[in-house]
Amino acid sequence: MCVCVCVCVCVRESECYRVCVCVCVCVCAESVLQCALRLARYGRGACSPLDCRRQKHTVLRRGRTNVITGAMASPLRSLIEDDSRYQKSFQLFLERSSEHQCMQEFIRSRLPDILASVGGGKSHLNVIGVGSGAGDIDLQILSELRMKHPGATVDNEVVEPSGQQLLHYRVSVSQKQKELDYVKFTWNKMTASEFEANWKVKRTTKRADFIHMIQMLYYVKDPGATIDFFQSLLDENGKLLIILVSGESGWGKLWQTYKDQLCSKEISQCVTTGDIKSLLDSKGVSYRSHELPSQMDITECFTEGDEKGELLLDFLTEVLDFSKTASPELKAGVMECLRHPRCSVEANGRVMFNNNLGVIVLDKLSSKLFIG
Repeated sequence: MCVCVCVCVCVRESECYRVCVCVCVCVCAESVLQCALRLARYGRGACSPLDCRRQKHTVLRRGRTNVITGAMASPLRSLIEDDSRYQKSFQLFLERSSEHQCMQEFIRSRLPDILASVGGGKSHLNVIGVGSGAGDIDLQILSELRMKHPGATVDNEVVEPSGQQLLHYRVSVSQKQKELDYVKFTWNKMTASEFEANWKVKRTTKRADFIHMIQMLYYVKDPGATIDFFQSLLDENGKLLIILVSGESGWGKLWQTYKDQLCSKEISQCVTTGDIKSLLDSKGVSYRSHELPSQMDITECFTEGDEKGELLLDFLTEVLDFSKTASPELKAGVMECLRHPRCSVEANGRVMFNNNLGVIVLDKLSSKLFIG
């Protein structure tokens, strides 16, 4: 949409004609959705290329959007360049995968035990949600926390760079005021790195009992440093929850094979729990992990010209019109990889892609492992 303002000055006129000079200034604004997508990924002031993802963002939006750099040169274009197609491909991903169900199952069955162990009996708990999106998952976590600590009040720090997503979150909170009267919300419209810088400038001494980083480490430049900082904020008995695609998933195999062609070098777009575990192991940091089984039906991807198959291929590769623009060699290699037993299984005539998620739970760093 463009808004134009014109000013005209008539410099000469007679009974028969008039000569005027006009100057027009036009300001064109991109769609609110596209700006929200870009903000969700890159933070404030970055409307050059999500989540209206996460979900990055419906509840579970991956939002693994791409900046095309280096290896991803022309003619390959990022899927995010076409908002309409991205939305269609993401919606199809949700329909074809069990990611939503596996996340809900984790929140209901495994998360309560993790939450029960935090706080050490305190009457007030501090929670930080990093990359909270529209808050759907956050509110479910707070509900489970309430059941495990029924008498406690909660200070909930929300870290989310998208103003659009924060607006959705705040609307949800306003609709549940009575249920959430024990929670004080602090809204931080910023990226994880901005939150870290702000925290250090303020020399904040507050410590957190529970921090969750769900499907967001794809968007930081240094996942290890980001984890180090947030882990350093944990109080005694505090827990840091990380959820990403599993290193054992088809994503892990695809990225391992075609990282240079498909992944951005500006952020950690192709990071998996396998990468995080290796990083933690190298530092001698202990953790607990869980695998969340999930599948995605990608059968249509192998039917040439199938509209839904091409949408799924775009989502898997994050390349706009991948089947039409990728080189024959790259397309053949990716298709072979997707059908490889490490990526997918075939049953009853369907090709089911391994869409597993991984969960990593960290405790407070011991003093000898503390990283500034």
